[in-house]
Amino acid sequence: MDSSFDPGPVCGDGPVVFGAPWACPAPLVRASALFARSVNAHLVCAFVDPAGYLAEWDPPRSRNAVSLDPAGNAEALFPAADVKASLVRCLGAPGYEWSFRVLGGAVAPALARLAASTGASLLIVGGPRPGLLAGFQRLMEGAVPDELLRIQDRPVLILPSG
Repeated sequence: MDSSFDPGPVCGDGPVVFGAPWACPAPLVRASALFARSVNAHLVCAFVDPAGYLAEWDPPRSRNAVSLDPAGNAEALFPAADVKASLVRCLGAPGYEWSFRVLGGAVAPALARLAASTGASLLIVGGPRPGLLAGFQRLMEGAVPDELLRIQDRPVLILPSG
């Protein structure tokens, strides 16, 4: 049996979107990059800050300039900077092969919006993390892979997180 991976017609011409968690395991990053390379696609690594808030979803009468263009907050940028640094350690500097995006809001819908806006051919996310705290979080918020499978019309590749 041939052990080479041939994604065949599953992948279109668009980029591959990888949902990068805050504590992003290097094997997950490398596997995502390897897959994107194997289908000759750009890898868009996306970190979704669930604490981020999408002001454009406010009713128009309650929006103001501050809510649409908030002042920078170095503390709020820490998670994204930390994720980007770990991606750079694994993949080198962003450029032709990969890029980095920071999104706000609920994780699965944010990744789905990014996939739609970039014309992504596929999404990659890590599978459930082990542990009691991770299990409790899944119970309270639901699992991102499960929600993506429900709301996304593109293929979703779920890789082991550990």
